[in-house]
Amino acid sequence: MEPLNKIYKLFVLILIFFFIWKVIPFVGTIITMLVFSFLFATIFLQSVDYLERYIPSRTFSVIIIIGSFLISSLWFIGSFISNLGEQIQIFTNKIQQENFITDLMSLSVKLRDKLPNFLDNSFPESDQIITFAQNSLGNLFQNILSFLGSAGNIIFIAFMILIFTVILLIEYHDFKRSLIHYIPNKYLEIGLRTIYNIEQHISKYLRGQILAAGSVAILSIIGLIILNYSGANMTLIVFIGIIAGLANLIPMVGPFVGMIPAILIALMNNLGNETAMSHQLFNIIPSPLFIFDIILMFLIVQQIDNNFITPILVGESVGIHPMAVMLVLLIGGTLIGPLGMLFAVPAAGIVKVIVLELIFISKNSHLL
Repeated sequence: MEPLNKIYKLFVLILIFFFIWKVIPFVGTIITMLVFSFLFATIFLQSVDYLERYIPSRTFSVIIIIGSFLISSLWFIGSFISNLGEQIQIFTNKIQQENFITDLMSLSVKLRDKLPNFLDNSFPESDQIITFAQNSLGNLFQNILSFLGSAGNIIFIAFMILIFTVILLIEYHDFKRSLIHYIPNKYLEIGLRTIYNIEQHISKYLRGQILAAGSVAILSIIGLIILNYSGANMTLIVFIGIIAGLANLIPMVGPFVGMIPAILIALMNNLGNETAMSHQLFNIIPSPLFIFDIILMFLIVQQIDNNFITPILVGESVGIHPMAVMLVLLIGGTLIGPLGMLFAVPAAGIVKVIVLELIFISKNSHLL
């Protein structure tokens, strides 16, 4: 019987390893969905608790808050797609016109004339620029189609995050009471204080991030308006600013994400415009279609965000020194990437709370 038992245990062990091997690829996605759901629940928790004072049903309060958020988000996305579609249609019509190639060749000649002599030989010929532009446009549309092809997976993940968020908001206080129930009476006061401090750190961090995102959005909008006064002919300014602000929830990334649609719209609106094509940054550096002006503007916004806005607003919100915030962001980004940067600061805040409580317990263990 003993050999049979060994074979049975080995078979069970193989099944367990096979199950883990099959499930591991999905674990990261599930954990990400749960973390985002918890963050969203934390953002909306105070609003739901406030509304519940006037509406006896917590479920109905959650539906009102989440419903309002969804309607606002869908309106923004729909408006942006509609306006962007109009821009793409205008640009597509411009590409189909015979003078499109002429405009590109004219742009190439103007750039070559503005460059110093020692860079002249390194600048590509007009036909190379035209080929590159056509290939780039083809790749752009192919990438858009690829993104649309994966939209189903993105929609599914977003839907699951929504479901988890609703459940967390409805059951949040019951879940919290269940967690407290498992804390030994000896450590009840410390446990309650730890849970409260963690909640406060996460809540303050999210408020700080929202303020930082709003600041980046406002700075980006102001910068684009200033460029418009210089003749940049930018459209969708508010949408671009909001995109840069939302993307800034992943620290140091937002301004660069906003730069991409801004450059594309500058290209769509200004190609063929002689004044825009011959524009110079500071009347010295050739900046056709205001592209280098846009890049410089977003670099300035990014530097302001990295060195002042995020360290001050986010660092103060979790009680971490601005230099420590920068260090934590670098570590998180190096280890995990953009998601690591997103969760690095709240994770550091939670670790700080737990470490302080452990130090308190070690120093006062004789009183417990």
